[in-house]
Amino acid sequence: MRFGPLEVKDKTGQTIVLRNAETYDAEDLIEYLKITASETPFLIREPEEIHLTLEQEENFIKNCIDAEREIMLIAAVDGRHIGNCSLMSIGSYKRYAHRCDIAIALYQEFCGRGIGKIMMQTVLDLAKKAGYEQAELEVISGNEGAISLYRKLGFEKYGTFPGNMKYADGRYADADWMMKKLL
Repeated sequence: MRFGPLEVKDKTGQTIVLRNAETYDAEDLIEYLKITASETPFLIREPEEIHLTLEQEENFIKNCIDAEREIMLIAAVDGRHIGNCSLMSIGSYKRYAHRCDIAIALYQEFCGRGIGKIMMQTVLDLAKKAGYEQAELEVISGNEGAISLYRKLGFEKYGTFPGNMKYADGRYADADWMMKKLL
């Protein structure tokens, strides 16, 4: 799916550009995955588990651009990638065609500035225009900031996956399944 670019202002008044991820972003996106995975315990991978090749990431981005109902939305400040939000189909089956998955992450230094909310709302609007009827996401139960944002955007919790993640130190984390009706 193609989108933007769109300029918006965050809570500090700084201009944020929202746009499609492009294949030239691939190297930066791989590095972003590694950094954000090391900044927070709320993402699904450890930094050392990120082994994507440039070709794999370029193909992923190209597939998002070519897909009618999927997008990898980038947020940038002064040309620097600061976060992204994805809209993905749950599956290719007709019985799942009404459902989409949303995921978001920002570099920690940009959290709390309203950028995540702007990105999520943009992606939810795109999801509705693409014909999805419900948006879903999974969030670590202790990620109170993210859960608060999702609730403000109309997501509700419908269940918990106990022991969803196991950290290197042996601790477990539950995850909440949240959904928002788009109709």
